[in-house]
Amino acid sequence: MPTYAFRCPHCGGFDVIRPMREAGAPATCPECGTAARRVFESPALRAGDPRMRRALDASERSADEPAVVSSVPGRNRRATPVSRDPRHARLPRP
Repeated sequence: MPTYAFRCPHCGGFDVIRPMREAGAPATCPECGTAARRVFESPALRAGDPRMRRALDASERSADEPAVVSSVPGRNRRATPVSRDPRHARLPRP
């Protein structure tokens, strides 16, 4: 269940865990019982999967200053098998 942050004008902030269907429902302060206002914060993305976190960080870095490649990457000979059949040599090349 999601956690929603609220702020009491007298006691300060507190969190409430409730279902999403009750996200807009008002909350009362657990200390004084005063009606509290919901505070919107950034989502807790850092608590997720480390691989996803690295991908998001790399995407954020490259948005402003993309990495520039100075040469063509090396060719992997094993990735594309070469046929030694003489009939294949007569086929049209792309």
